[in-house]
Amino acid sequence: MQKKMIKGLMPLFLMLSIPISNIPYSLLNNANRGIHSLVTDIDQGVPFLKLFVLPYISWYFFIFGTLTYFCLKDKNIYYRTLLSINLGLLISHGSYFFFQTHVPRPELIGDDVLTMLIAFIYSNDQPYNAFPSIHVLLSFLMIKAINKYPAKNYLNITIVYFNAILIILATQFIKQHVILDLLSAIVLGGLIFDLVFYVNMERLRALLKDPYLWLIMKKNQRSNNSY
Repeated sequence: MQKKMIKGLMPLFLMLSIPISNIPYSLLNNANRGIHSLVTDIDQGVPFLKLFVLPYISWYFFIFGTLTYFCLKDKNIYYRTLLSINLGLLISHGSYFFFQTHVPRPELIGDDVLTMLIAFIYSNDQPYNAFPSIHVLLSFLMIKAINKYPAKNYLNITIVYFNAILIILATQFIKQHVILDLLSAIVLGGLIFDLVFYVNMERLRALLKDPYLWLIMKKNQRSNNSY
């Protein structure tokens, strides 16, 4: 019984792939390759709201908590969402390398707790690596995942949507991202998740285990086309 429980929890360790995939983030978070500005009139009209730092920092608990939920409830959703996350991080890092952007930050005034939390975030995350927003990307993937979850209900949908939307809004209200960072992350997340979800994972897994199977399938396909 205990061995079965341990075996069931082993897939949780696959979440370590997220911090591993995100290693290039700190290496790219600079202006060494030049920077671009994506600030629009909309961004200049967005107010700076300190309170939104709370949902912003809750992102870590939200993402890993939601993934844990899927891992325990539906391994299919879990694996596909995790794959989508890692692919999204890879593409995002490619964007940061070739198209680095800069997000202007407001001057922080005050010594209250919320201001100190924002100052901590600013000091530990340079104003680059913004297009697309990883906070938005992963949050939106949680929305996509819960929508595909067969056992979704009013409660789990509400929890995921509520937290994801608050986090997405927080990227704007604490001036960590601009609107184009948000939109690009949503488009990227939607495309990646749909692609991963509709791929025949069982067939792909079989091909990875037996590369010769791919050659046989190609040979049969050519034979069928010749008739």
